[in-house]
Amino acid sequence: MKFSIVFDNYVANEKLESFWGFSCVINDYFLFDTGSNGRALVRNMAKMGVEINELKYLFISHPHWDHIGGIDSVLDINPYMTLFLPDSLSKLYIRDLKRLSREVKVIHENPTKLFGKFYSTGVMMPIGEQSLVIDEGDFSIVVTGCAHPGIVNIVRRAIEMLNKPVLYALGGFHLMRSGENEIIEVVKELKALGVEYVTPTHCSGDLAIEIFKEEYGENYIPGGVGRIIEF
Repeated sequence: MKFSIVFDNYVANEKLESFWGFSCVINDYFLFDTGSNGRALVRNMAKMGVEINELKYLFISHPHWDHIGGIDSVLDINPYMTLFLPDSLSKLYIRDLKRLSREVKVIHENPTKLFGKFYSTGVMMPIGEQSLVIDEGDFSIVVTGCAHPGIVNIVRRAIEMLNKPVLYALGGFHLMRSGENEIIEVVKELKALGVEYVTPTHCSGDLAIEIFKEEYGENYIPGGVGRIIEF
């Protein structure tokens, strides 16, 4: 799997634009979230060699501005994508996006197979957020937007869904307001669940990133806009 982080408030490539938010391209055809600024997103993708017209799918994790801000800019260039939207998104916005894209599939609370090896956890409370689960045969990979439902809860659901371990978790872990003890407990729980590799970024917070880096050692994979991860 190839993960290209095209929008992030952390920076891996100084030549790219960084604002609050998150977006990641998976295997050059699957766009996960769109950050907060569509113009910057489009420029970053161009500089990273991502062809927007080659994208086939857009997955939106949750309705917050820093994950949906680039939808219009992307659809202006490529209106032929299939969109996987959480039912927590405004019904009026969903209606409009149906007119602007090839196809819209609304995801509800139940875990859902999207296509091939790609699954949604289903929309989880309290924010109404879905996360992406990728079935890699012997293990799975989890990609989160902000992990408002809790990164541990998301990983648990992914394990229950496919009955296999989550080897790698990537994205926002929403620990920026958490203290050291809480973060250490999250690390312990993720390790106990079998998560061997992590990329905490976006809303994970500086303290959490430092703790994950220390606890996971060489199995910590840095994030940041411009980072390309092949797993």
